[in-house]
Amino acid sequence: MAASTEAPEPWYLALLGFAEHFRTSSPPKIRLCVHCLQAVFQFKPPPRVEARTHLQLGSVLYRHTKNSELAQTHLEKAWFISQQISQFEDVKFEAASILSEFYCQQNLVDSAKPVLRKAIQISQQTPYWHCRLLFQLAQLHALEKDLVSACDLLGVGAEYARVMGSEYTRALFLLSKGMLLLMERKLSEVHPLLTLCGTIVENWQGNPIQKESLRVFFLVLQVTHYLDAGQVQLNPYGLIIGNHSSLPLAAQRAHVCVTVMHSMQAGYLEKAQKYTDKALMQLEKLKMLDSSPILSTFQVILLEHIIMCRLVTGHKATALQEISQVCQLCQQSPRLFTNHVAQLHTLLGLYCISVNCMDNAEAQFTAALQMTTHQELWTFIVTNLASVYIREGNRHQELYSLLERINPDHNFPVRRFLRETLKMSNAEDLNRLTACSLVLLGHIFFVLGNHRESNNMVVPAMQLASKIPDMSVQLWSSALLKDLNKACGNTMDAHEAAQMHQNFSQQLLQDHIAACSLPEHNLISWTDGLPPGQFQPQNGPTTSLASLL
Repeated sequence: MAASTEAPEPWYLALLGFAEHFRTSSPPKIRLCVHCLQAVFQFKPPPRVEARTHLQLGSVLYRHTKNSELAQTHLEKAWFISQQISQFEDVKFEAASILSEFYCQQNLVDSAKPVLRKAIQISQQTPYWHCRLLFQLAQLHALEKDLVSACDLLGVGAEYARVMGSEYTRALFLLSKGMLLLMERKLSEVHPLLTLCGTIVENWQGNPIQKESLRVFFLVLQVTHYLDAGQVQLNPYGLIIGNHSSLPLAAQRAHVCVTVMHSMQAGYLEKAQKYTDKALMQLEKLKMLDSSPILSTFQVILLEHIIMCRLVTGHKATALQEISQVCQLCQQSPRLFTNHVAQLHTLLGLYCISVNCMDNAEAQFTAALQMTTHQELWTFIVTNLASVYIREGNRHQELYSLLERINPDHNFPVRRFLRETLKMSNAEDLNRLTACSLVLLGHIFFVLGNHRESNNMVVPAMQLASKIPDMSVQLWSSALLKDLNKACGNTMDAHEAAQMHQNFSQQLLQDHIAACSLPEHNLISWTDGLPPGQFQPQNGPTTSLASLL
């Protein structure tokens, strides 16, 4: 609580000192702090002291109490009075910033916008506050999904920072704009912007920690851009293996999230699980000290990725418990639930497929489709829903209707030939896609009677699936190897493949029984509203494993 720059009255210094003492006590004595600040008004202070005290009272009430009405009154008075005073920028713009933040918390976004716009208009001679307020208004627009307005503001900020000679701030504006462009899927605009950012970051000579923070921010966006384009192999500057423990926590968490995404898409699932388990432990520790919403967001993102890994590696019971954990996190935050409900239903749909609950899988994917407008997620959901229709065998009409709805744009090129898919996935180190392509080609060649070519596909598919590890591809490959060797008269090899198939089957069966016996299995029936908070125990699996094999 800084005092006025003019020589203050002794009574003001005394009251301000007591207020600060009570505010910083352990535990804080907020009621006494408020009383001391309110006492300032009894002396009919000059406008500068009056405005500053309103700001201090509003801030304390907003941060430390539930008296939102009184907090709003003081913050509005601070903003109104300070605008009438010249050379009073610190109080004026801090009042505008905190008042806007308060309005947003109270869901009064339309009240926050004019305050920020006015503050931005009159702060052009105060670079720090002008940039901070631009970021704040851009964030507000981004939260409302108005990414175009947010990008425009960040562009204004970048140009302002360039004129003012602050390359660090310019990089922050441009990188933030790049992040929003990635969210909008404007990939053609992202590439030149990231190229410019890379040049600025590498050429900037400043604080080493700030430079490294910018560098990681840039690399996270660049790797995300490559992942969006399916170019897993492109991993510039060793982002994944670098040590960034000295960075701000948000940068560290974003770095880990992208590492997990990269490991998943490349098919290094054990590596993805290792990074995720480590990051989730760190996040739990941080949440004991800090209740920032960004921590829960990172937690949900990591869990969503690791759940898919668990389903692939044959750990359905663990995946189901982690889906339940995501449900609990989303129940604590309406915004988090709104942003991730479609992903939740999609994950439940994938789980339902893994335990052969096809009716529930269809219901989950149908619910997810109604809750998303994201093109990539929509395509992912529709593709998996099509697989449900194929597996049920008698849904040809629904399947054809669904396929008619899939109209891939340039981001989803139609890959007509498995060999082309195999070539592309192998070139980009997409190991799981390569393994799936190999085993499917091997199956086709086996059916066509081309045993030699089938063997050339199935053997590397098994090796790659073991490396990932992918239980479903291993199960499929071992079954094919068994039949292939039997058809070729290789009795010993056929027996060995049959034993492998039996081992994989037993592992899947045990996990199947464990998952279906969990009380969380009831989540497969949830398709509307908030997820259930309580689960009834299960008597055991209601589906057989036979149809999975």
